Amino acid sequence: MSKKKRTFEDDLKRLEELVRSLEQNELSLQESLEAFEEGSKLGESLMKELEKAQKRVMKLMKTEQGEFELEPLDDEDEADD
Repeated sequence: MSKKKRTFEDDLKRLEELVRSLEQNELSLQESLEAFEEGSKLGESLMKELEKAQKRVMKLMKTEQGEFELEPLDDEDEADD
């Protein structure tokens, strides 16, 4: 049986489940600690994915007038994949 790679949405759903369990006091102390650790790792991973996605979509450009504007990121190499 091959392992399916988890998607961003899968990880977000799992994090929401962990938070719900912690908020409802459904877990023992040990289970709560394990859920907290798993949730912390998922949260960090999700933030990294969001930052990576944001960088792919936009880049910050400084205009001749010294102002900043957001411009779509040209990344044709990845679009061909």
